[in-house]
Amino acid sequence: MPKKVLVIAEQRDGKLRQIALEALGAARAIADGGSIVSVVIGSQVKDAAAELAQHPQDKVIAIEGDSLANYDSEHYYLALRPVLDEVQPDVVVLGHTAGGRDLAPKISAALDAPQVSDVVSLDVQGGDVLFKRPIYAGKAFETKRVLSTPYVVTVRPNNLPADAEQGGSTEVDVRAFDEPADVKTRVVNVQKKASTGRDLTEARVVVSGGRGVKSAEGFKPLYELAEVLDAAVGASRAACDAGYCDYSLQIGQTGKVVTPDVYIACGISGAIQHLAGMSQSKLIIAINKDAEAPIFEIADYGVVGDLFEIVPKLTEKLREKMAAARA
Repeated sequence: MPKKVLVIAEQRDGKLRQIALEALGAARAIADGGSIVSVVIGSQVKDAAAELAQHPQDKVIAIEGDSLANYDSEHYYLALRPVLDEVQPDVVVLGHTAGGRDLAPKISAALDAPQVSDVVSLDVQGGDVLFKRPIYAGKAFETKRVLSTPYVVTVRPNNLPADAEQGGSTEVDVRAFDEPADVKTRVVNVQKKASTGRDLTEARVVVSGGRGVKSAEGFKPLYELAEVLDAAVGASRAACDAGYCDYSLQIGQTGKVVTPDVYIACGISGAIQHLAGMSQSKLIIAINKDAEAPIFEIADYGVVGDLFEIVPKLTEKLREKMAAARA
């Protein structure tokens, strides 16, 4: 049955994020021939909206305002509320990101609608949409079907295919947002950490270190491998707690959840809390001196040995192969 679907398309610094196209791809499947409207919110989002408009849909709405420069749920919800009233969506789709997890419950409450969170795949069967999502820290999956509309869906980054429809020239409706006088919260300052490379949640390859890295200096060979692979660098909580790296790199139950194409775990034992953040990676490679480390139970490939010997050799071999391929 065709549905009206509203996509909350995320941007960062005015650039469309990959998760926005993944959410749009999910929306297209859910809509089943129905209408799709996307909305981009921020201080300067015309370019992001124009990029999104290249994908066929009914409308792209760009909401701009100085007070939307930095995400906070109150301002973004106030900007979005008129669109919810106008579109009257059957389904709202957004990314299961830090912002998406924060905003989705507000949308659900506004629509008096159920929410299906952290969707990793979906299947349309005879007009019904079946949503698959991990439970019990990723040790099992459940499949859900929502019995009525409206409802809200958040999709995990790097799991659903990005929208492949191209060649569109969708109308972009640019709207100004003026901050109401009675707002209860306001972002007064944002201190951004220095970038350590690719965004962990969107990276196709992640090289991650644990307690076995032994020190901050021990992360150096991991960064060198990551540079060759165009990968992001992550860490276990044990490595972060030990002061080897910043907590912004933490992957696990109390850190980031990643689902890259390739996850390389170096010196990580494989505590259940860490597995909750990376066990759905498509290919897992573990390097550890302890042959009994739990990480090997979920690894597709395992190497028992000293990471300080193995990782530099792996980096060197990859450099040689890439150089030969370019020659």
